[in-house]
Amino acid sequence: MQSEFVASLMNRREAVQSSLLLAMAGAAAGCAPATPPTDSSATAAGPSGKPLDYSNPVDNLYAFGKIWAGYEEPVIGGFHGLMYLRIPGKRMIPVFGYTGTGVLLAKQDPDGSLWVKSRETGYFTDLVTGDILETWDNPFTGETVPVYHFYNNMLVGKIGLEIPTFFFGKEGDSPTLMNEGTVFPDKDGKYPFILPFQQYGDDMLLSWDYTHEYTNPVTPEGWPKSSTGPRITPSEHFTFSFSKRELEDRSLPTIRFHAGFSRVSECWPFMRMGGSEFAGATLFGRSFSHKGLKGTADVPPKVLAYIEKNAPDFLTLPDGWVPDNSRVETWKAYALDVPPETEGYPWEPTAFKVPTGKAKRT
Repeated sequence: MQSEFVASLMNRREAVQSSLLLAMAGAAAGCAPATPPTDSSATAAGPSGKPLDYSNPVDNLYAFGKIWAGYEEPVIGGFHGLMYLRIPGKRMIPVFGYTGTGVLLAKQDPDGSLWVKSRETGYFTDLVTGDILETWDNPFTGETVPVYHFYNNMLVGKIGLEIPTFFFGKEGDSPTLMNEGTVFPDKDGKYPFILPFQQYGDDMLLSWDYTHEYTNPVTPEGWPKSSTGPRITPSEHFTFSFSKRELEDRSLPTIRFHAGFSRVSECWPFMRMGGSEFAGATLFGRSFSHKGLKGTADVPPKVLAYIEKNAPDFLTLPDGWVPDNSRVETWKAYALDVPPETEGYPWEPTAFKVPTGKAKRT
């Protein structure tokens, strides 16, 4: 899911979209308000002897790196679910599955700042067989379209001691504050990196939300069939669950989590809804995500086989921590990978070779 997050922190013009990294869905009903644990066990020291202080941004960053990724060596997670399409006034109908992987690693600087790097894939699948699609029969337009597979070759970013604000699109677009609704300014007007943890016994819950609006990189002028219009409004909402005991055990470099994810946006560019009566349709996605099993056991078998055959490098992480977020946003990646439909429209493709799908070029 479709991941979107860390790398924008070192470049305000490139917000990170985690939709393909950890796509997840759903939230438990009837939960208590999002407040840090306050019982005496909440800051009990793990085997390493150093307790977690949930009111301290440094400890929150440590916890986030351990949940989202892991320390010492890369970990790999998988996601899988369905996407539905809704035409205004009509019921939502399922259109395809959505699945992929994220390979992740974290490290924390002495000042508490958190580095995260990852490599991501995202694929669309047949509803019946679960096979990764190379073409999709659009039931609304009647067109059979090649499917765009998402590959984020490298994402390296740094998170500071404040909740990040992300900037997509062009100059003048409004920024997005992560976790709006569950994070609030301090007396100085700053948003310290304090996460909205909830605790129920040993069960810890964490939400992570963002709601964007920005200029569509897949412009109607350059990609009239792929573009749904000049603006896009992707919204993603994550829910994690994991063990408090494992989180607070500093001898563990990573922990297992299960997560849910819901997503609302315009139609993906490869669906070619632009210029049709369905250009204003809405996509809704719900998915599972999980990380923490040994090796590649979290990766759905058909996804693993596809990557091993076509893009084995995406099961590993390259060395180094050079900041890079050039392919993190899906619509921007599409505009980099897929030639404009309008002849003569300016296009600046990158040197990255997309392994499979619509953007694969010989």
